[in-house]
Amino acid sequence: QPSQFTSLSMWTEESDATSAVNGAYTQFRSAFSDLLNIYGEMRSNWYESGAVNDAFFNRVGTNVLLSGDAGTNWSSIYTTINSANLILKHTPEISFTNEATRNEVMANAYFLRAYCYFTLVRVFGDCPLLTSGFESEKQEDMYPSRTAASEVYAQVETDIEEALRLMPASSKLLHKASPAAINMLRTEYYLWKAKRLGGGNAALSTAQSSVLKAGYALLPTFADIFNLNNEANSELIWTLPYIVNENVTPGTSPNFFAYYLAPNGDRTRLREAGYTEDEVPAGSHAQYVVPTQAYCDFLAEDARDTRTDVSVRVFEDKFLTEEVQIKRMVVKFKGSFANDTRSFDSDVPVYRLAEAYLLKAEVENALGNTDAALQNLNVVAKRAYGVDNYYTARTQDAIDNAIISEILKEFVAESKAWWAYLRFNKEFELIETLKGREGEKNVTLWPIAPACLNTNPNITQTEGYK
Repeated sequence: QPSQFTSLSMWTEESDATSAVNGAYTQFRSAFSDLLNIYGEMRSNWYESGAVNDAFFNRVGTNVLLSGDAGTNWSSIYTTINSANLILKHTPEISFTNEATRNEVMANAYFLRAYCYFTLVRVFGDCPLLTSGFESEKQEDMYPSRTAASEVYAQVETDIEEALRLMPASSKLLHKASPAAINMLRTEYYLWKAKRLGGGNAALSTAQSSVLKAGYALLPTFADIFNLNNEANSELIWTLPYIVNENVTPGTSPNFFAYYLAPNGDRTRLREAGYTEDEVPAGSHAQYVVPTQAYCDFLAEDARDTRTDVSVRVFEDKFLTEEVQIKRMVVKFKGSFANDTRSFDSDVPVYRLAEAYLLKAEVENALGNTDAALQNLNVVAKRAYGVDNYYTARTQDAIDNAIISEILKEFVAESKAWWAYLRFNKEFELIETLKGREGEKNVTLWPIAPACLNTNPNITQTEGYK
């Protein structure tokens, strides 16, 4: 859109830069409120269409994508990137009373840009690499082409390192970048580089040095992580914040999680059948997506696992409404219910400490450090099952499979499953709907929406898609 303000009037003082950072995080949350789950969960083959027979969730659950599907339009991510670019462009020109504040502003912009590009390049492969920032619709680079993925990955790496270099060591903000959050992204990136980009042991060694656990601690009880009264607990590293009464008009919600719950219109019928709102939480609209029965069975395979009932709910009696059967739902981020209204006010974790342990286990196992891998893996398993040394198998493949298993059980609906399958290079082995499809061109990438192609004639469709 044409700029509604000039850079001369906007970028003049410190508060302009700090406000721009807040705005960039607002744009980030808006962009990723659905995309985190769509990109990180839906293609893992553990989800299917819910009470509404939705074509998209049926297709994405079987890894069949169309160019007009949700997730194919990258414009909201590029809006966030543009905000980060403008912060990086103009912040050096502004006078700050404290240089550490300037550094923190810059670090946040580098961090957001790195996260956005790391998502884009893994989802689409080649994608436009924009770093200058748009302030006018008349700029010459308004119609970029897709940049080679290798260049985009290189920019991600540079941005991560700059964010880590500039971020004050004392920063521990939960809803913005911090040294811990940057190191989580850094670990994830270098693991991906090692396993998907041929980075080898050099990348693994960098990942090994990245996970910082200082100042954080696992909570003794899994359910307490998601307690609405304790959303600044010691396990959380970076979360997207949500508050009561945020976008709760019928048919809307501020994030993806309303899609998992019971249909809003069935609330009265559920009560008449003796169910409480806590037992069968209703969303703000129809139930579009559910975990598969196979996933729920997998989550419940060990009766000692304390995570299962926190994450999912299964209704053996298949409670009947007039139109649908409510069978299964994800309830981990159901929010709160008051005054006959459900608010999706559960903060959504992007990074938390349990993932740091599992990433560390993954790194150590890839480097052949079996004892260290099992030690980190079993920290997470002990809280879940209540026993020491839950995993004892010492072969590299067995430990890799155990890590994948724990990711699937620990992070239900936290947007980790798909990326884990790809990072371990096991997508064609473990995802049923991808078995035998290794020869399909770019089957793990996404097509680009017609809206993006029509807006910019220099963008070409992802090869393998129409």
